[in-house]
Amino acid sequence: MKSNTLVRNLALAAALAISVPVFAKPVTKTLPISRAVKVNKVDVKAGDYRATIDDNHLTLLNGKKVVAESAGRWETRDAKSPYTGIVSDSNGNVKELRFEGKSEVFVLAD
Repeated sequence: MKSNTLVRNLALAAALAISVPVFAKPVTKTLPISRAVKVNKVDVKAGDYRATIDDNHLTLLNGKKVVAESAGRWETRDAKSPYTGIVSDSNGNVKELRFEGKSEVFVLAD
């Protein structure tokens, strides 16, 4: 009888652990941008910026000044990125942010 109660309590605890969302800390990284680009239709000049990603929201900062913001989502790639940087299209629109040593990339919403 005692072992049945223990098994049920463990099953309940496991179900609760799975159902509670994991609260991840915001990701903050220095992001080098080598040429002018656009983030969510905002022109961003070349330079070093601080990218903060909180859940599905990117904030790009130059010092304490917010330069651009965008929605996005995390995706996993097959290989880890060898560098920290951006991927943009031929028009300079940023498509994704990559982080050195990570297989997860942050893909900006269109």
